[in-house]
Amino acid sequence: MSATACGAGGTGARDEGPAHASAVAGAAPASPSPSPAAGYHRVDAVSLLKRDPAVSAAVKHELKPCGSGDDYPVDVSYGDLTDSDRSDVVVNVLTCADAVGIGAYVYRESGGSYRNVFKTEESPVYAEIDQGALTVTKQVYSRGDPISSPSGEDVVPYTWKAGRFVAGKPVHTDYSGAAGHEQPTPVPGD
Repeated sequence: MSATACGAGGTGARDEGPAHASAVAGAAPASPSPSPAAGYHRVDAVSLLKRDPAVSAAVKHELKPCGSGDDYPVDVSYGDLTDSDRSDVVVNVLTCADAVGIGAYVYRESGGSYRNVFKTEESPVYAEIDQGALTVTKQVYSRGDPISSPSGEDVVPYTWKAGRFVAGKPVHTDYSGAAGHEQPTPVPGD
């Protein structure tokens, strides 16, 4: 069984892991395993960003609720990136209008508080946790590309070494301009 989907951040297909056992017909019951979020501690990402001096004034200015509610344009992920006792926190700040990433940050728990250990504010950007590594995706646009249709993307993996994130080899992907732009096929005999 294979599936492909695009995430809300517009960063392409995601590797989301195996299907839940109840979704697979005839699957054998899974043996219990430890929760991947054993060190997970939910944080108030908006407060964390507002208090962080490393977050630029431009990003803080955009950090406001979308619409009339109190729903902020932030995506928050928790996972082990830095071998800390608690899960690290990855926060992406998006624009309200088109969900374009304007900042990505990683916070590590240390001494009861979280400190910024990574940031990038080169929009459009989106950071994720992928198999224990930090992955940063930056959409690439050519002149005339609409915000919804980048020409490609650069993906850079980062690993935690000696107390900091170290960039790995980037991967660049050029998107096909043909997909979604085909002319209708004429009906034979017309």
